[in-house]
Amino acid sequence: MADPDKNSFLTEPKAILIGAVIISLSILMHGGIIKVGGLTTARTAPTQVAQAPTQLPSEPVAGPVEPLKAEDHVREDRKARILLFEYSDLECPFCKRFHPTAKQVVDEYKGTVAWVYRHFPLDQIHSKADKEAEAVECAKDQGGEDAFWKMTDKIFEVTPSNNGLNLDDLPKLAGEVGLNSTVLKTCLDSGKYAAHVEADYQGGIKAGITGTPGNILLDTKTNKTKLIPGAVPFDQFKVAIDDLLKS
Repeated sequence: MADPDKNSFLTEPKAILIGAVIISLSILMHGGIIKVGGLTTARTAPTQVAQAPTQLPSEPVAGPVEPLKAEDHVREDRKARILLFEYSDLECPFCKRFHPTAKQVVDEYKGTVAWVYRHFPLDQIHSKADKEAEAVECAKDQGGEDAFWKMTDKIFEVTPSNNGLNLDDLPKLAGEVGLNSTVLKTCLDSGKYAAHVEADYQGGIKAGITGTPGNILLDTKTNKTKLIPGAVPFDQFKVAIDDLLKS
């Protein structure tokens, strides 16, 4: 006879405790996405991103961040003392929310902070994010760094997020920012930048990124880093940046 305890484990105190923890987290779950404090991460993606922690640590620690590369996309001076590395997903609603905040950071700290944009598409929940990342790379291929940022800004402007953008609209969006839509489509269809997007993603994993937007501040003078996960407000970045500048 089967052991009844094995079939009734949900009535045990252990299960009750688990339920209480889940409720206390106040995690909003929708469409296979977990949203914790302005961070979007895969619900079940063990081969892609670390499972979302039950709570974010008070002082998250960054892993090794790849140094600034020639192919990186940088807003403001590459030689700025503080580099804000953002690992982003173009279909992430929190990345869409954070985008103007990152602009505010570099505007407020002009010459002192530069914004480095790297790809971190969570394609198990945002299947369109990889191609969108390739599209902004194709924009740079055609029109340089300025075209990259214009295309990135445009996608965040129009996408409803969470796979809401029609990929067939990408060439049209390229035309709206002054690019040749046919050339962009040819580049996109070729998969020319798929490896570049994947390399960014893997670098983010090594740097300790588990969701998007994943932000790391690097002080190039001291090599100190601060991991700031999520779409946190400008004031929180200001505190972190000012603290680094005191070093």
